Amino acid sequence: MERPKIHNSTRTDPSGGAIKNVVLLNIPAREFSLIRPHLEAIDLPPQLILDEPGENIDYAYFLNEGLASLVVLTSDGRSVEVAIVGKEGIVGTPLAVGLDRGPYRAIMQIGGSGLRIKSKRIEQTLQHCAELRLILNRFVLIQGLQIAQIAACNRLHEIEQRLARWLLMCQDRVDSDLLPVTHEFLAQMLGTGRPSVSLAAGILQRAGMIENLRGKVKILDRKKLEESACECYRAIQHFNGGLGIR
Repeated sequence: MERPKIHNSTRTDPSGGAIKNVVLLNIPAREFSLIRPHLEAIDLPPQLILDEPGENIDYAYFLNEGLASLVVLTSDGRSVEVAIVGKEGIVGTPLAVGLDRGPYRAIMQIGGSGLRIKSKRIEQTLQHCAELRLILNRFVLIQGLQIAQIAACNRLHEIEQRLARWLLMCQDRVDSDLLPVTHEFLAQMLGTGRPSVSLAAGILQRAGMIENLRGKVKILDRKKLEESACECYRAIQHFNGGLGIR
């Protein structure tokens, strides 16, 4: 899939900060000039909840740095991740299709920064920005494909393969070999127990693919990690080619 052409890689927000979000860099200058005054720079620390399932979505978020997870919650307190969002997209996709609520919790898993815009403002802006509307609609579609692929992955593939897939997807979005994630966190995201994740992480470490550090995982050999991952990573990577991810 062809990657989007970046129109301007030096755009700034109203406070003068550099914009790294691919969506905002990819829209035409006229459309960026319409949305820019309504963008608010914001720090996004780890564990910050951006949206809750079934509640009104107050803001859409364009991440510059960091990683957000879309998580399904169950009545017994368990959770599983169904999608991730980095600088390639937007948190608050229901707003792009005229909805004001979503089915998932959106939570920052790796802290960073970004820009937020009030829901009413982005709805108004989309009426005058055909390219932005097209890009967001495409992102909604690709995110749906990602959710479906991850659902199949969690049901059909071994934990080592799923862990390798998740680490690769994470690195694609944060552009770092060092990922600030714990085994407890990975267990929640993968919908499994911590002992299973620790066992899988040990297998990947002994194979020289990763190094397990305190509160972090370091990727040592990305090529071998890709070979260890299931075909779901390659499928998701193919979808994400249209969003500017690797």
